[in-house]
Amino acid sequence: MRSLLVLSGGHPYEAGPFDKLLHSLGDWEVTHLIHPEDGEADAADAIAAADGLLFYDMAGYTFADGTVTMRPPSPAFREAITARFAAGKGAVAMHHSLAGWAEWPEWHDWLGGQFHYQLGPHGPDSGYRHDIAYTARIVANHPVTRGLPASFPVTDELYLCPIDESAFTPLIRAEGFAFTRDNFYSAAQAVAGAMFSNDGWDHPPGSNCIAWESRTCPGPLIYLQFGDGPATYANATVRQMLAQALDYTSGGTA
Repeated sequence: MRSLLVLSGGHPYEAGPFDKLLHSLGDWEVTHLIHPEDGEADAADAIAAADGLLFYDMAGYTFADGTVTMRPPSPAFREAITARFAAGKGAVAMHHSLAGWAEWPEWHDWLGGQFHYQLGPHGPDSGYRHDIAYTARIVANHPVTRGLPASFPVTDELYLCPIDESAFTPLIRAEGFAFTRDNFYSAAQAVAGAMFSNDGWDHPPGSNCIAWESRTCPGPLIYLQFGDGPATYANATVRQMLAQALDYTSGGTA
C-alpha cells in the first residue's frame, strides 16, 4: 500500500468531512500531521519517506488581537521539502496552502503564487470570497485532468492574489466570475476584525487560473485552489482530480 502524508492546520476546516475526502482517494495508508502541534516537528522524516504528499496547511502565522505575525519554517522542515523535490518526488498543494509559509520565498516561487494577509513590497493584501458558484473549465490535456468533464460546476472559495502564470502550466480556469476588486474582500481587514469588507481596499485584477503544474519546482508540484469546505470535499469531480494529482506527483503517472 502506498503511503500518503497529509499536512494541515493553521486554518480552520471541518475535520470529519476532510477525513472522508482523504479516505476516498484510493489505496493510501494516510498519516495526517497538524500544524503547529506536530506537523512541522514530526514531518521532516515522514516527508522523505512518503510516496504521496498533500499540503492542506497554512503554516507560519500567528493571529492575535487583530494582528498577524509570520515566521519561516524550521531548517529541518525546509531542507526536507527541498530534498524531496530535488530527488524528483512531488507533492500536491490545496487551497489555503497558497498562503502558507509567507516568509519562505522559494516555496512560493515553486508554487507560482502567494496569498498575502498584509500589504508589503508585493503590493496590497489579497482578497477572498466564499461560496462562489462558478464553472471550472479544463484547459490542458494532463494526467491530473484526464477523464474529467470539459467543464463542471463548483461552489467554493476563490482568491484574488498574485499569480505568476509564467511559472506554471495552467490546468483549470474559473469561468462565470470576475477576478476583480469589487468581487472580493480584504484579508487584512478580516484579520483586523472586519470580515467581508473591502472598504478603502484596492487590488489589481487577478488570474482566473485555479489549478496548475509548477514549471519551476525540481519535482512535480500541483496546486489546486479547490477545497474550502464539505461541499467541495464531496464533489466527485474534485475528488477524482485530487486522486489523479496525488497519483501523478507520487510517480504513478509522472
